[in-house]
Amino acid sequence: MVDFLNLLGRVLIAGLFLGGAWQKLTAPAPVQAMLASVGLPGGMVWLLAAFNALAGVMLVTGPQVQVWALVLAIYCIATSWFHLIPADPWQMTIFVKNWAIAGGLLVLAAQGPGRFAY
Repeated sequence: MVDFLNLLGRVLIAGLFLGGAWQKLTAPAPVQAMLASVGLPGGMVWLLAAFNALAGVMLVTGPQVQVWALVLAIYCIATSWFHLIPADPWQMTIFVKNWAIAGGLLVLAAQGPGRFAY
């Protein structure tokens, strides 16, 4: 049961990153604007989309899942700062959500992928 729940958790978390990749690929403008707001090139959106897609696949399949989980926890914390807008409850929800996802990823980094990994 533990290994099945581990896999299910990895699939659910991966869905966020795969969805993020899809969003960046199909509607890049909001991310490009966010990047530009901090002085980064808008073209970085394509690199971020590829990273999100690869990360999602790696979480599901399991190779080096502990390393990927740690890298993604750091990524979630880093990207959360784009959403730190106390006057906007929606953005604050995203900010807190990113930290919560980072917490789950840190648990995954500590526990590993279980039996169901490539």
